[in-house]
Amino acid sequence: MIPVDKQLTIWIVIGVYAIFMLTVGILYSRKGTDMASFTVGGRSAGAWISALSYGTAYFSAVMFIGYSGGSGWSYGLWSVLVGIGNALFGSLLAWLVLADRTREYTRKHDIKSMPQLFEKRFGSSKMRLFACVVIFVFLIPYSASVYKGLTSVCSVILGIDEQVCMIIIAIASALLLVLGGYIATLKADFVQGFVMMIGVTALIVLVVLSPQVGGLGTGLSNMTEYMRSHEMLPLTGKPAVALISTLLMTSFGTWGLPQMVHKYYGIKDRQEVKRGTIISTVFALLVAGGGYFIGSLSHLFFGETMPEGGKDFLVPLMLDQAGLPDLLVGVILVLLISASVSTLSSITLTACSTVSMDLVKPTIAKKMNDKDLAALTRILCLVFVVMSYFIANYPTPILEMMSYSWGIISGSFLAPYLLSLYWRGINRAGAWAGMLGGFLTAFLPAAISGFTTPDGPLYACLAMAVSFVLCFGVSKAAGRKGAEA
Repeated sequence: MIPVDKQLTIWIVIGVYAIFMLTVGILYSRKGTDMASFTVGGRSAGAWISALSYGTAYFSAVMFIGYSGGSGWSYGLWSVLVGIGNALFGSLLAWLVLADRTREYTRKHDIKSMPQLFEKRFGSSKMRLFACVVIFVFLIPYSASVYKGLTSVCSVILGIDEQVCMIIIAIASALLLVLGGYIATLKADFVQGFVMMIGVTALIVLVVLSPQVGGLGTGLSNMTEYMRSHEMLPLTGKPAVALISTLLMTSFGTWGLPQMVHKYYGIKDRQEVKRGTIISTVFALLVAGGGYFIGSLSHLFFGETMPEGGKDFLVPLMLDQAGLPDLLVGVILVLLISASVSTLSSITLTACSTVSMDLVKPTIAKKMNDKDLAALTRILCLVFVVMSYFIANYPTPILEMMSYSWGIISGSFLAPYLLSLYWRGINRAGAWAGMLGGFLTAFLPAAISGFTTPDGPLYACLAMAVSFVLCFGVSKAAGRKGAEA
């Protein structure tokens, strides 16, 4: 039974956060009445807001709870490499390669979504529709995995029913989006980004000082000894392949996720891109590196025995056993809620604005004005949140659920999107081949397994590679035959 005073302290901290979120949504409720404001915020975002919005969309409870715990249990200290890879490849390299070119191209052609980018680049409305359907359908499992991450930690630390927790988070993310749209999420992400950095720093220090770890030197020494005695040091064979796949998927998979690419659309100018690159990288190094480091110490808390509930409950139980101060427990919960609501908001906004702009308006309601379109998007946001809630009740572990989503979406879109920015030789035939080939490579193994295969990250990496090969090969072949670019 959780002491009343501890629960009161935690709930006060969460209540302050909830009031802040509601205030932001209300303040910006009148600034998102048209689609340009609702989706790209007038394209005037600065470096700090853009970078922290990117980071908070990148790292949610999925990373803190699902990936850091699962990877730490399977690979020990090696899992920290995933966090470092996320910072170097998923943030630094991604911003260097994609941010400015995407900003310029989308501004020049008045593009507000990834399906619109494909339609304008390849002159294909069918490609726009395909992209729209894939984005909406397969962002739902990713959204659901965020719910699962939050419910596991809240059920352990707060002792409340998982269903109640899911409903609370759904309402919080829906309110922020429905009231304020893109500008509201950016402003909220700015503050939430600082909450995450402060919370992760405090969490690292206190977990390292916990009795189970016994200080940095002792903890690393004990963990190294454990890894050596349990064939994790050196890491070879299938575990090494799985670790590399996880690193590559979580680092390069973000390059093709529409909700991440969307963060580049609204950046003000090239100077802000340069500053945002540095801020985003530092944020990722602290948050992802710290998150995976905490997960890498899980065996010091549980030895060889997996706790009840499985990998999704490793980190929540670590936090519960570490003897953290009540106030910090509240801050950590706010950290996880902040990260997750930011991610949920980005996912939901991307999926629903895509449906309204790229499916409903062009095919069903061609005369709908921007104000009505923004209103429709808000309604779709509610629908998406409800659907995510129901999918979250499916008994698939967090790590696998997210890997299916990332693999299918990035496998479909990363290659044609990246090549569109840098290679004039890619044509419609090549883009279609890359999209369909990547989609099938990631989707078929997951579907055949009943969405239970643990090799989702490996299939995600294969899908991205297959898509690049097909984009190049078919574009070259079609180009020689005089196919229309």
